[in-house]
Amino acid sequence: MIRFGPAGIPLSCKGRTLRDGIADVHHLGLAALEAQFIKVNPLQRVALDDEVGKRPRELVQQLAIAVGANTLDAAEPTLSSLTSPIKKRDSVTTLTTSLAKDYADLETTRGLARSLDVELMLHAPYYVDFFGSTEARVRSTRQIQWAGVLAEGLGARFLVTHLGFYGPDSREASFDLMAKIVGDLSRWLTTYTHGGTRLAIEPSGHPDVFGSRQEILALSRKVRGVVPVLNVPHIVARERLSLEKAEDYAPLVEEFRSVSAGSLYLNFSGVEYFGPGVMRLTPVKRGMVRFDPLAELLTERDYDATVISSSPLLEHDAMSMKLLYERALTRRWMRKHAPPPVLRSAAKVLAPATSRPKRPAARTPARRSHSPRPTAKAKARSRPRPSPHKARHGRSR
Repeated sequence: MIRFGPAGIPLSCKGRTLRDGIADVHHLGLAALEAQFIKVNPLQRVALDDEVGKRPRELVQQLAIAVGANTLDAAEPTLSSLTSPIKKRDSVTTLTTSLAKDYADLETTRGLARSLDVELMLHAPYYVDFFGSTEARVRSTRQIQWAGVLAEGLGARFLVTHLGFYGPDSREASFDLMAKIVGDLSRWLTTYTHGGTRLAIEPSGHPDVFGSRQEILALSRKVRGVVPVLNVPHIVARERLSLEKAEDYAPLVEEFRSVSAGSLYLNFSGVEYFGPGVMRLTPVKRGMVRFDPLAELLTERDYDATVISSSPLLEHDAMSMKLLYERALTRRWMRKHAPPPVLRSAAKVLAPATSRPKRPAARTPARRSHSPRPTAKAKARSRPRPSPHKARHGRSR
C-alpha cells in the first residue's frame, strides 16, 4: 500500500492543532502525516504535594516526560518511572508543546488518527550535537527520547531524526561512535514502545553533516531496529544525481527497500542546489528532480511505502504526487488488460462474413425544366408578318 501525506499540519488547515491537521489530511484524500516536534521547552521542578501518589500520566494539563531523583540533569524517561506513583521530592520534567497538553490529549489524537486511517510519524528536533561537549550530547539524547515518549503516546510508526555534524576525528571514527549512540537510542525506543515505534535515520544534503547514503545504509545494517529514510532531495543535492527515468530510481529504491525489511519510508520534494552544501527545497514542479519516473517505478511492484511531501507546498504537492501515482497505475492496468491484437490473416477470413452488402444507389428522376407559358403578346410577336408585295397584288385584283 502506498500512503501520501505532508510533513506537518497542512497549510490550508483552519485549525493549527494536530487533530485539526489529521482531520484535514483525511478530508484531502491523504493517509499519512509526519508531525513536527521542533521546539523543545522542558521545565524541571520538584513534585508538588498534591501530585505525590499520582502517576505522571494522570496529571491534568501537564505532559510529564521524566520523573526521578532531584538532580540538576533531567532523568532518562522510562516506562516504569512514568507509570509509577510520584514520590515526595522527586524531580518532574514537563514539556510545553503544541502537539498535546497531557497524555489524555495524546490518547484522543491517537484514537482519531486510527479511526480515520491516517498513519502518524514524528520528527524529532532538527538540531542535535553528539560530538560536542558532554552536556550537548546528553541534551541531544534527551530530546530524541522525549520525542520517543510523544511518539509512543501518538502511536507513531517511526521516530525520524538527523544525527548532526561529524566529530573532530576522521569519518570512520565518527561512524563508530555514532553507531554506538544510535544503538543505545534504538534499544531504548524498542523497550519503551515495546517495538511499536522504530527509529528512522534521515540522510543529510550537506557534506559536513553526518548522513550520506552509504553511512545511513551501513548504520541501518549494523544497528538493529533502525530504518533508513529515502530522502530524495537530500541525496540528489549531496551526490549531484540525475534521476530522469524509472531505471535511474530503481537501484536507489532497492537499496533502501532491502534494508527496511520490505517497507519504504520516502521523503520527496523539489530541490535546487548551487555549490557544495548550498541547496533549498522547492515545489515538486520547479525542482531539478521529477516525481513521474518514481511514480512509474512504484507501480511496477506492490510496494509498502509511505511518501511524505516536504516541499513548501505541503499538502498540494502530496496530492499532486498521489495523482501522478494514480495516473501511472491506470496506465499500467490498461497495458496489462489491453485486448489482444487482431492478426491480418484472421481479419481477411472474417471480413466477408462480417461485411454487409452494399445497397444500390437510388436513382433520382431527371428534373424537368418548367419554363413559363408564352403570353398572347409573345405569340403575336412570334407570328410571321405578310409581305407587302402580296398585299398590294391582292388589292388590285
